[in-house]
Amino acid sequence: MPKQRLNRLTPYMFVAPAAVVMLLALFYPIAYMIWGSFRDWDPSQSLSETEFVGLANYAKLLVDPAFHTSFWVTLVFAFTVVAVEMVIGVGLALLLDRNIRGMSVLRTLFILPMMIAPVVVGLVWRYMFHQTYGTFNRFLEAVGLPTVDWLGQNPLLSVIIADIWQWTPFIFILSLAALQSLPRSALEAARIDGATGWQQVIHIKLPLMMPVLVVTMLLRLIDAFKVLEVILVLTGGGPGLSTEILALRIARTAREFRELGEAAAMSNYLLMLLMVLTLGMFAFTRWQEARARRLKFAAEEEG
Repeated sequence: MPKQRLNRLTPYMFVAPAAVVMLLALFYPIAYMIWGSFRDWDPSQSLSETEFVGLANYAKLLVDPAFHTSFWVTLVFAFTVVAVEMVIGVGLALLLDRNIRGMSVLRTLFILPMMIAPVVVGLVWRYMFHQTYGTFNRFLEAVGLPTVDWLGQNPLLSVIIADIWQWTPFIFILSLAALQSLPRSALEAARIDGATGWQQVIHIKLPLMMPVLVVTMLLRLIDAFKVLEVILVLTGGGPGLSTEILALRIARTAREFRELGEAAAMSNYLLMLLMVLTLGMFAFTRWQEARARRLKFAAEEEG
């Protein structure tokens, strides 16, 4: 009996070191942040010296117009960039999934923006959007059109364009990997049945790619909610609060306003939102995986 018990415990013993590291490196900081959100916390104080205020920080944020604006800007920014990046990234993957001379070089060029530091991306696009000597306004002048104050009149659109340029390659490279891992038997069966290229994309490729695409979209969506450097360099969150997403609002609340408890409460609101999105997408992924298995099985049966 002791030997059987030891055999049952052996897998857990192997997992235990990693579990301890996870508890210390992940869950302890989260617990610390949650506890700090219930305190009136100033950076000059240790957490043990702060006053317990319960849900006061959360209640304050619910009636704070600046928090509402930042929350809305975050939602518009995150969902817009992810939607556009998914369309462009998947489209490029479908377009470049073919054996043509020089295609490998072209694929490499497409992923270069993703490798550039966000601060550099912000600086590059700031100069390109400059009202006097920016690339876009010089082009408008060359074709006889009036110049535009991109960062003054269209700040959120400018930030969205910069983010799409940098992170579409992330969607592209994962979509291309998913596309190239599709079972050839399913595609061959569709061709034999007379399916056109567009019909193969709609009824075979995209459904089989969907589990990977959902996870890719989730990863990109989580990252979009945390974008900081590009916006900080490009617009600084302005004009006003027009481009101040929650990540930037949290940083300013902690650093400039010295309200660590309120910043922690904001972080927890963002954490709850991301958890809801994650659970919803994982549920959708499980449904899509089951659908993809049925489709794959049916295609193999026909083949």
